[in-house]
Amino acid sequence: MSLSLDATQLDRYSRHIILDEVGPEGQQRLLEGDVLVLGAGGLGAPVIQYLAAAGVGTIGIVDDDVVERSNLQRQVIHADADVGEPKVESARRYVEALNPDVDVRTHETRLDVTNARELLADHDVIVDCSDNFRTRYIVNDVARIESIPVAHGAIYKFEGQATTLLPEGPCYRCLFPEAPEPGTVPDCASTGVLGVLPGTLGCIQATEAVKLLLESGEPLSGRMLFYDAMGMTFETVEYARNPDCPVCGEDPIETIEGIDYSDGCAIAAE
Repeated sequence: MSLSLDATQLDRYSRHIILDEVGPEGQQRLLEGDVLVLGAGGLGAPVIQYLAAAGVGTIGIVDDDVVERSNLQRQVIHADADVGEPKVESARRYVEALNPDVDVRTHETRLDVTNARELLADHDVIVDCSDNFRTRYIVNDVARIESIPVAHGAIYKFEGQATTLLPEGPCYRCLFPEAPEPGTVPDCASTGVLGVLPGTLGCIQATEAVKLLLESGEPLSGRMLFYDAMGMTFETVEYARNPDCPVCGEDPIETIEGIDYSDGCAIAAE
């Protein structure tokens, strides 16, 4: 690896560089890294914030929503002046003001089966900050086909969960073979969410993404981390690859064409 850190970068990332586990070579890997963040909301905001501060060189952001005032209680990269603006543009301005080393690539769209392959391919890491099961299953399936790791996170009221899906490890369908019935898991608009909760989970996701880029540490592969903010407890539950999983089992899919992502986000029987 050819190091090309200039004097400003040596100063900016000095607290990384003095870490034996990172060093100048690790910081160079971060600067050459390409991470796609799905969602610029509650989870996506701290992920984008910390990946940019860490010097991840290319950050893609996928979101089709606009900033609403009710978002500001938890979506910390957006401000009152951004209300009504696309979240991807507000996020882009935030990152550009924070760190000029970062190339922000925005995608003002909703990920679905028609564009998933194009959006997800060719990134080093995907950070799934989506808020619905359909997207999570699509991301899982395409990422597995493309052999891209995924740092997953989800939040609900006062609780959150995180896991990392490696190409060689169990996938999201091994953990959740079927999605809950539609309407059985309310969103934060109807149940509320503690404003600081996504900050904790998003930072965990960002940590996993940085570790993957550095090729250092132990990712949350095969482990689901549960966080209870009210009890201030963390619990880790292990899970294994399902040999009958249609995505990562003994007879894995090679494409998502024709897959039914409606009820239960199931894969249609052959």
